[in-house]
Amino acid sequence: MTRPKGTLIRNPTLIRINHWITAACFVLLMLSGLSMFDPLLFWLSNLFGGGQWTRAVHPWIGIVLVVSYAGMVVQFWRDNLWTKDDSAWIRAIDRVLANKEEEAVPEVARFNAGQKFVFWSMALLIPILLFTGLLAWEVYFGTASSIETQRAALLIHSLAAIAAIIIWIIHVYAAIWVRGSMRAMTQGYVTPGWAWRHHRKWFRSLAATGSSGPRPHVDSSETRK
Repeated sequence: MTRPKGTLIRNPTLIRINHWITAACFVLLMLSGLSMFDPLLFWLSNLFGGGQWTRAVHPWIGIVLVVSYAGMVVQFWRDNLWTKDDSAWIRAIDRVLANKEEEAVPEVARFNAGQKFVFWSMALLIPILLFTGLLAWEVYFGTASSIETQRAALLIHSLAAIAAIIIWIIHVYAAIWVRGSMRAMTQGYVTPGWAWRHHRKWFRSLAATGSSGPRPHVDSSETRK
């Protein structure tokens, strides 16, 4: 995909595809899971062809999500390591939430502390959802665990799912709230002004190396455009 001259690459094509596959799986899992969570939400199973089809496809979508999110971990974990700048950014969260000029907010690199929280929270919750989901997957693992174990697994699975949904809502809200963030994940680029305001340390690192992103000295096909 082409980008306007002078803009910076925030998310190359591979990352965007990986992200949207993960997002689609999460939404499908949320809808199918909610349909099985409470009878009042059973109508959501019509989206998947009925109750039996929902129970059948839910675990398989989960497997795809795990593989897709593993790809995101491989691509993003280095840029999501916690630093002292993130702790300072958290202490200035009131100015960030007030959406004021961020001169008094510590400079952050490619991802801020809030984005890192979402990343690592999902990195923790998804394995929990996978493991507890496998214990409750009767078709293939029904004889591998007791009924009591399966009930406990379902309880933990439900609590982890609720936590994941809350974090997902925060993630979507923040992406919409910070103007320009959605374009970074749909079209892959941001303006220098956006980078200067929200990720100044990342902007400085790109400027210092003459790189157009997403990382200094990254030589991808999109970077050469």
